[in-house]
Amino acid sequence: MQQKRNIQIIEWEDLDKRKFYSFGVFMTMTIRATVYPATLIRTRLQVQRGRSLYSGTLDAFCKILRAEGLQGLYRGFMVNSFTLISGQAYITTYELVRKYVSHYTENNTAKSLVAGGSASLVAQSITVPIDVVSQQLMMQGQGKDLSRFRLNTDLGKTERMFGQTRNIMAQIFAADGFRGFYRGYFASLLTYIPNSAVWWPFYHFYAEQLSNLAPSNCPHLILQAMAGPLAAATASTVTNPMDVVRARIQVEGRTSVIETFRQLIKEEGFWGMTKGLSARIISSTPTAIVMVVGYETLKKMSLRPELVDSRHW
Repeated sequence: MQQKRNIQIIEWEDLDKRKFYSFGVFMTMTIRATVYPATLIRTRLQVQRGRSLYSGTLDAFCKILRAEGLQGLYRGFMVNSFTLISGQAYITTYELVRKYVSHYTENNTAKSLVAGGSASLVAQSITVPIDVVSQQLMMQGQGKDLSRFRLNTDLGKTERMFGQTRNIMAQIFAADGFRGFYRGYFASLLTYIPNSAVWWPFYHFYAEQLSNLAPSNCPHLILQAMAGPLAAATASTVTNPMDVVRARIQVEGRTSVIETFRQLIKEEGFWGMTKGLSARIISSTPTAIVMVVGYETLKKMSLRPELVDSRHW
């Protein structure tokens, strides 16, 4: 009987950093372009009161496509693409912190939890201002009545791509000053640090469990591609209530996490905390598959030459 082989984790010191960053930028951009429409739909669902605009994820998709066209599903995408910077910061922080924690423990769950939370802290510090602007752009079109800001409709066609962004940024600064670009920062940390800290341990856990169940000759990449969505669904379910609060704070201009949470429960009850969850899981599933396959392939391609033959997929 063929002996099962544990899934080997490629660590930071095993990588050729030049290849890692070159391939990483392309991978990150591809993932963001793929899942952006689901992110936009999730934001609109979370901010709307009750079912005032959309009854669910599919209804939102159909209405946006019908009323605003394909372009409507990519409102704010150009601004959001600047999160490429935070994506690279996230990956670097995660790998470096894993390496640092390994000096104190070899427990993979502990390394993944600490590294995931730390990576999210760094990434959110870069991402929040980009999110604040891109979310206001997402809410234009059918969702404009749910936003505090209105776009200047007199812009010419050639000015719209960057003119709309400047217009929204100017309105945010005029209303709230520099602090406006970090509105919801604390709520974002409360959402994404736990999300990231939960995702990585569950990802490795599910991958190992699937490895124990699968035939010994099953490629590890397939098992990892299955483990990613399972971990994403788990993390999304755990952190969704805070994600709803974060979205409302950033779009509606609220300041209090606790007060926003109380109002959500008062107006919409328990189910208010699940708003956008299906859209979040739908968006996180392909994201997780593409990210895991892309990330593990990226690490394999970035292995130092002398280590290439030592890894089994």
